[in-house]
Parts: sequence; structure tokens; C-alpha cells
Amino acid sequence: MKNQILRRFMSVAIAATMGTVLLAGCSKSAEEAPAEGAEVPGAEAVTEAPAEASQDAAVSQDEMKAPYFKKGVYSSFPTSEMASQHTYFYIFYDETSGYTEDGVSGIGLPFACEQTDGTVVFSMGGADEESKDILTVESVSDGWVTGTVQNGISITFAPVPDVDPDNFSAQNYINSFAGESLVYEDANGWSVKYDPSVIEVNQGGSVTTFVYTGECAGTNMITASYEVGSDAKTAVADKAKAYGDGATTSEAPFPGAEDVTGYWAMTAPSTEGSGLVETVVARDYMDGYLMFEMTAHNSGDDAIDIPVSDALSAVIDSLTFNN
Repeated sequence: MKNQILRRFMSVAIAATMGTVLLAGCSKSAEEAPAEGAEVPGAEAVTEAPAEASQDAAVSQDEMKAPYFKKGVYSSFPTSEMASQHTYFYIFYDETSGYTEDGVSGIGLPFACEQTDGTVVFSMGGADEESKDILTVESVSDGWVTGTVQNGISITFAPVPDVDPDNFSAQNYINSFAGESLVYEDANGWSVKYDPSVIEVNQGGSVTTFVYTGECAGTNMITASYEVGSDAKTAVADKAKAYGDGATTSEAPFPGAEDVTGYWAMTAPSTEGSGLVETVVARDYMDGYLMFEMTAHNSGDDAIDIPVSDALSAVIDSLTFNN
């Protein structure tokens, strides 16, 4: 109910062995794959092998020396499915470790690896795992690595260009090609979805902002913050006091956690000036409180204000918690 209040108010303002672990993540079923025709990395960003990567091409002796994988992101797939859409990735922290991630489900595993000339031994799940998965390297060209696993299946690893392995999200990478919403995951255990075509995310310390970049009147944004040393009820009361006369407070379930009390404060929509309206909701969280403050400006033109309201409300409505 509170989500409906928020939307109305803002509208006024505006997975085993190498043959299974390495391979299972590489070959996706039709049901799991992105919709046919969607522009996902498969035909362009990942699957266009360099010309010299053909079986008849001469392979540099230097490239055949370990290490084959360096810090970066690699798409992994059966070599026979070179032309298919690829949604499974290996993200290397360095030459010895990293993690896998499925761009459809978001599921993956950490891994450790030992690279020697001709062989890469993966320990899926970490260095302490007893099961070792062996990739026998057969060819290397321009960073593309092709080899066979224990069951004789050939697998290719293709470097993904122009991505940051320290901040890589396989789901967001796939979704960006398909024109779908992206996911922001906060280090404090919560996440939201947002439309990158109209929302810009800025993160610094304990504060994250979601700024509307489309046509609008004034600044329209959500500021999310986590603070310690106080509680949600007190923090919202302080906000209501700062809002001044006409501000209202209430208690209702917190978005994304219906069993948790949320503390709300709202200003009355301004009928003069810039049409500023502010809404805040907070909950007790870990050792302090988690707060979302919405700042919006109402132009008076529904064609402008409603898309703003929808975009910002969609962020709040998508809020989920890891625990």
C-alpha cells in the first residue's frame, strides 16, 4: 500500500567436473537464452574470432606459453557453438583466481587456477577443493584460448573487450545488449533495478544516488544511504522537521521487506516555484538505518512528470534484500 502511496505522491511531483562445471555454464538451453533477435554479446562482442584463430593458422610460440589467462573477463563456450549466443563468463582477478557467472541466472562459482605450459588446472569452488578440472590448451591467438577437457570436448575462452573485471556483472552485460533493466547491488546487502536509458547511478562511500536524466523539471533523484549511530524513526523525524510545516509522518511496511516497519515522511506538493516535493522512508538496518530519500520537481505537464515518477518509483518498487 505504501508503494502505491509513493507512486501516487511522486506522480504528483513527477555447477561439477570440467565437463559439467566448465561446460554446463557454457551451453544454455533455448528456454534460458535471451529472446531470439535480442542484441546480446554473441555475434559481435564475443564470437568473432580473430582471423588467425582458424585451425590452419600458425600459432605464436610465445602465445602457447603460460599464463594464458590474465586479469580480465572471458566468455566461455563449446568451440562447436562459436556462432551461438554466449552467456557464461570467467572473471579473472589475476592469473591464479576469479569467479564464474551465468549472465542469465547470475549464478556462479569462485575458482582457483594453476597455469603451466600446455595446461590450466581449475579448482572450482576455491583452492581448497579436492576436485581438479584440467584444460589442455591446444591453441592461443590474440587472447583467445581453445583447449579440451577430460571428456574430450573442446572449449573456447574469448576475451571480452572494454569491460572492467573489478566491477563486471554478467547479468548487466547481457541485459545492456537486450535493452533491459540493469541491477545495482549494494555492498550492504540490498539491490534495485533501474533503466539505464534514463537513470544514472553514482556511488560514493555509504551514499548512492539514482538520478533521472530524461526530460524533467529540476532535479529528480533518489538518494540511498546507510548510517550508523542512530535509528530509523529518529532519522525520519529529523527529516520531517527539516521539511518544515506541512510535512507528514507515518509508519508502514518497508519496500522490499513487508515484515519490516518503515518510517515515512512527506512534504506537501508545492503549488508554487519549482514544484519541489520530497519523500523519505527508512528502516532499522544492521547497526543503524537504511534510508531512501526521493527529491522531485513537478513541471505541471503530465507528459513530462509521469515518466519521471514511473522511473523513480520502479527503482523503489524493485528493492530486494539478500537476507
